[in-house]
Amino acid sequence: MKLRLDDVSVTFQLPGGSHQALSPVSLAVPEGRFISLIGPSGCGKSTLFNVIAGLQPPTTGQVRLDGEDITGAIGRVGYMLQKDLLLPWRTVLDNVVLGMEIQGWPAKESRARARPYLHRYGLGGFEDRFPATLSGGMRQRAALLRTLLIDSDVILLDEPFGALDAQTRARMQEWLLQLWADFGKTVVFVTHDIDEAIFLSDTIHVMATRPGRIIETIDVPLSRPRPASISTTSGFTALKQHCIELLHQDQPLEDAA
Repeated sequence: MKLRLDDVSVTFQLPGGSHQALSPVSLAVPEGRFISLIGPSGCGKSTLFNVIAGLQPPTTGQVRLDGEDITGAIGRVGYMLQKDLLLPWRTVLDNVVLGMEIQGWPAKESRARARPYLHRYGLGGFEDRFPATLSGGMRQRAALLRTLLIDSDVILLDEPFGALDAQTRARMQEWLLQLWADFGKTVVFVTHDIDEAIFLSDTIHVMATRPGRIIETIDVPLSRPRPASISTTSGFTALKQHCIELLHQDQPLEDAA
């Protein structure tokens, strides 16, 4: 198993007492798979990501990568947030190679490696542009390439398309699937969008809150490649309805109001 979480939980100590943000979660992600986490706000998705990335120590449990305990270790997985976090004073090329530079790649080698990817994945001709001159979709392309080029086998994507308009988001989903197929990475994806989770994923983990936990794991029985029209098929519609029912049955009435 490429990535495994064993009984990972997180409890925060607050002035008024303790708060369990994440009850013990166990998760197994095979190599090269695309999995998604969906659930309401506050269900612990981002907390879980922070634990995997080594940014948040778990109260209990372990994180393993290729069988090795990496609990608390930083830099073992790629991690991209919803905000692209491109540095405004660096060009597109210089932003894309930033992760490689941090890893110690010489500047000349990192740029030589990155240039073909910029051309292949829709950023050709924009190498010397600054982030402020780019559309939201192009900024996300640059940020995703920066994450992929750091050579981590596992990539965490925390709602990377959440701020995009619907049309751009649909194009970016197809673009991401192409990158995933080309790079062969193991992807763990967080989204609030059920359609997005179904379209992208091999497996969906549905989470609930108070405390955060996984309430069901669903294998997506849709063949690849997936055309955009797959969202109109009966199989897609049935799976979406099941996810909606799971999320609604665990939602407290005061949250639903």
